[in-house]
Amino acid sequence: MHIHILGICGTFMGSLAVLAKELGHHVTGSDANVYPPMSTQLQAQGIELTQGYDPSQLDPAPDVVVIGNALSRGNPAVEYVLNKGLPYVSGPQWLADHVLQGRWVLAVAGTHGKTTTSSMLAWVLEHAGMAPGFLIGGVPQNFAVSARLGDTPFFVVEADEYDSAFFDKRSKFVHYRPRTAILNNLEFDHADIFPDLPAIERQFHHLVRTIPSEGLVIHPTTEPALQRVIEMGCWTPVQTTGADGQWQARLLSEDGSRFEVLFEGAVQGTVEWDMTGQHNVANALATLAAARHVGVVPSLAIDGLNAFKSVKRRMEKVAEVHGITIYDDFAHHPTAIATTLDGLRKRIGGAPLIAVIEPRSNSMKLGAHRDGLPQSVVQADHVVWYAPANLGWDLAATVAPSPVPTKVCDSLEAIIAEVKAHAIPGAHVVIMSNGGFGGLHGKLAEALQ
Repeated sequence: MHIHILGICGTFMGSLAVLAKELGHHVTGSDANVYPPMSTQLQAQGIELTQGYDPSQLDPAPDVVVIGNALSRGNPAVEYVLNKGLPYVSGPQWLADHVLQGRWVLAVAGTHGKTTTSSMLAWVLEHAGMAPGFLIGGVPQNFAVSARLGDTPFFVVEADEYDSAFFDKRSKFVHYRPRTAILNNLEFDHADIFPDLPAIERQFHHLVRTIPSEGLVIHPTTEPALQRVIEMGCWTPVQTTGADGQWQARLLSEDGSRFEVLFEGAVQGTVEWDMTGQHNVANALATLAAARHVGVVPSLAIDGLNAFKSVKRRMEKVAEVHGITIYDDFAHHPTAIATTLDGLRKRIGGAPLIAVIEPRSNSMKLGAHRDGLPQSVVQADHVVWYAPANLGWDLAATVAPSPVPTKVCDSLEAIIAEVKAHAIPGAHVVIMSNGGFGGLHGKLAEALQ
């Protein structure tokens, strides 16, 4: 079958393409911007990519067109599909029908940490010999691909609350029907599709409604929004994580790189890994609970976490030049920015820390999170903000109250000059964006040479 994917370089759609190819289909696709790591992964899989949405790519007609949620009415390829009456489907629907049917689905949902936690969970199951399938919105370094079918019943999916397609406004995760569900945390996000936090809570409630009574819901005790979701109705056993939860962590190092795991008060073992930050400790506890639900004993799961290598673009060290370390990170929400910088600060102590941030997500472009930005960077010594011409609100005025020395730049060249002026040997530079950032990482490393 010939499947053509519109919006193929999105992390979800790119992963879907890999699964479709593995199922034996002929897969092609297109996107407005073809950039790594997804473009590299797709080309390595022999999937043919077209830049742009010219309708000519749909002639001869594919058997089915999978339409990504970034595409809307007015897009030339979408209009052609509709006018010609070509069969089309959303990505989550295709995944549910062709991959998840009959599997034991382990879904990881939440505002932050979905990609990292899904990667941890897939790796822990792999380490335990369970050879799971998975679809993750990033590339886990333990696997080097973002998706695979797997040949056992188990399938780990990053379960996003974003909408499914222009013709299906339900959250993607409603399609997945998990048996094991991690609800990591819940804050307001995706201001382009949700009016407020209660609207997102309602979608999470729809997810909870699909989990069987023999399944398991895992969530931290520290999230009032998730508590409200559970109170709307839950027909499934629940396990909790965190200080008052059934799963707890006793920190052995302040940066979260070593901690003891307790389940119902009994010590299960010690995690010693390369990850930092309280958020990753929380991700680990949820992973251990989910793994135990499918039969992995905690001691074996902890061994797996000790060998976990994180995800591309999640505090990924991309270069070290003259003693200056450069990291690539995906954070694009004030909470994620704050927890990421806090984790690194606890690891590097008093070393100079420079953050370079692009407010690029749809919510950021709408200004939904701007009030949280000045305080999100308090752990940095110097912050460089990128304000592209089309931002639509005054970034400089927003970050002016920040207690940290701040510079707002409107070009990559200006950012590079600013970092060069402040980076000394021993400094750590974290570049944060949920896009390609114009290849800034490589350009900065070159400039520092």
